Amino acid sequence: MNELKIFENPEFGEIRTVEVNGEPWFVGKDVAKVLGYIDTSDALKKHIDEEDKLSRCFADSGQSRKMYIINESGLYSLILSSKLPTAKAFKRWVTSEVLPAIRRTGGYIPTTPQMSEQEIMAKAVQISMATIAQQKDAILALESRNAIQEQIIHEMQPKADYTDMILQSKSVVNINQIAKDYGMTAQEMNKILHEIGIQYKQGGQWLLYKKYHSNGYTHSETFNITHKDGTPDVVMNTKWTQKGRLFLYEKLKEYGYLPMIERGA
Repeated sequence: MNELKIFENPEFGEIRTVEVNGEPWFVGKDVAKVLGYIDTSDALKKHIDEEDKLSRCFADSGQSRKMYIINESGLYSLILSSKLPTAKAFKRWVTSEVLPAIRRTGGYIPTTPQMSEQEIMAKAVQISMATIAQQKDAILALESRNAIQEQIIHEMQPKADYTDMILQSKSVVNINQIAKDYGMTAQEMNKILHEIGIQYKQGGQWLLYKKYHSNGYTHSETFNITHKDGTPDVVMNTKWTQKGRLFLYEKLKEYGYLPMIERGA
């Protein structure tokens, strides 16, 4: 949003305006005061529809203050409801002089009867140059923001690629596949997961610590087997869900382990 601009008139004093999406809006308090409303806040509440006013913060006397601004529709509502005989003259000044000047030059050009045509033209050129300078600054600021965003997106792209790959898959995966993403063997990955407190080994099998049991990170199946000596046994095959895979990604990242796809050249 642009800065507030002050319009002066010998009869009505000052009103402040600001452009919103290329359209002029007025500081409601200023307009209500010019039109003779004693309680300006009450006037805005009673006479202005919600869609015709906005609450915004502006710099005022070195401080940030919240003000209500009103559009043309709101302006006319206050004018029509005003009991001052000068309301019509105020409307004539705004509609025939201020608004056309804003739309034509991007700013109001205050003039006096004593000013020559050359002086008026010089003021118009001055305002136009200031408007062009503001537009150039805005373009430079936008280009700067775009460059920053482009760099951030570029830096985040590897993570997006890896997490997208995970989220696109609906199946469960074994530890071998996860280890492969990190350029490790399953044995190396299991050892790291033990060292960072995710799992422990019992009876030759890796089991999650209790605090991770109910989080939906793994899906395990048991199988009955018979050893060569005829002894029956039960083994568990644990696979990681995509939720669990994302959990491992975040946890491993905390300890400096990144998947191959995220490692810089």
